[in-house]
Amino acid sequence: MVEAVQKTLILLLLIGLGLALRSKIKNKTEINGIKEIILSIALPSTVFIALMGIKISASLLIYPVLVLAFNFFIYLTAPYFLPIFGIEKDSSAGRTLTMLLPSLAPGLSSFPFINEFLGDESLALAAMGDVGNKFFALNFLYFVAMKMYLKNNQTEEVEEKGKVKSLLLSLVKEPINIIMLLAIIFLSVGINMKSLPSAISELFNRASSLMTPLVLIYIGLAVQFKEGKIKLVSSILLFRAGITILFSVLIINIFNITTPNLILLAVVVPLSSCSFWPFAHISAINLKEEDKNYLKERKTFDMNLAVLILAFSLPLSTILVMGILASGQFFAQTSTLLVTGLIFTGLGLAPHMLKKSKTFLKLSKVSS
Repeated sequence: MVEAVQKTLILLLLIGLGLALRSKIKNKTEINGIKEIILSIALPSTVFIALMGIKISASLLIYPVLVLAFNFFIYLTAPYFLPIFGIEKDSSAGRTLTMLLPSLAPGLSSFPFINEFLGDESLALAAMGDVGNKFFALNFLYFVAMKMYLKNNQTEEVEEKGKVKSLLLSLVKEPINIIMLLAIIFLSVGINMKSLPSAISELFNRASSLMTPLVLIYIGLAVQFKEGKIKLVSSILLFRAGITILFSVLIINIFNITTPNLILLAVVVPLSSCSFWPFAHISAINLKEEDKNYLKERKTFDMNLAVLILAFSLPLSTILVMGILASGQFFAQTSTLLVTGLIFTGLGLAPHMLKKSKTFLKLSKVSS
């Protein structure tokens, strides 16, 4: 327990270091440069080392399938729970949330903590799971975005074959996917980390050691709490966290998972922050509509809400993931997870239930 507290304190200090550097590093390009180093060098190196330490088998395919199941769970249930928060599913806000809430960005919000608290093997399994999420966010959500755009602009006829090809190529060319494929090929022919030349293995080790510090400093630098629909966004993200934990409990019970590390893995990966990829799809469509001088009311998506969701999602996910993993095996019990999921769901719903109650009481007084 003392070791977990020390680790958590070090991680928090690194985030604090990022916050302290905000006065020095203000340029968005510089911050994005740090993010690029993480996603193109540090994270792929860490995942490569983790994958090279496991035994390749067909059973690994279950992990991307389970993560993909979570993506579709949030995507399919969003039209039913968004009206609770006063958001119509066919509004610009509803379409924006339907795009963002099902997506995950584990590379920045959960992988560093999985690596620190659960080890290389757990990180390798989490990386395999992220394959399903990447397919969902890059490809499926792109088609969803285009469908929403065409429905909102029924007179438009759009040829997007080139865009689809570009997205598929970006999926193939992404460094982490290349490195995962390389690791799987190596393992298939019996090559592991010890078989590689010492210079190559040391290169990966050195690059991997950059990940956790860089990610946490990046979080401190990049987090922006913009003014806007703060209460609404906070409530929705807390509700998302609650139903996510309840979904994890369901998966744990269905597959009868009893290993503490696997239970924690099943909880923290879906708690990752919302991904940038659907935001990129939203941005592309918003730019198309701006070129045609569409009024704000006619636009398919709400860009301000999308930015706010991303700004709040990363710190909230970081706090939740780090808190769960730092608690040792406390959250490795389904009873604890069930109560936690219900609490977060309740916290998300509470402000809107209270608001409706006040409105009902006012109407009752007026009528009487």
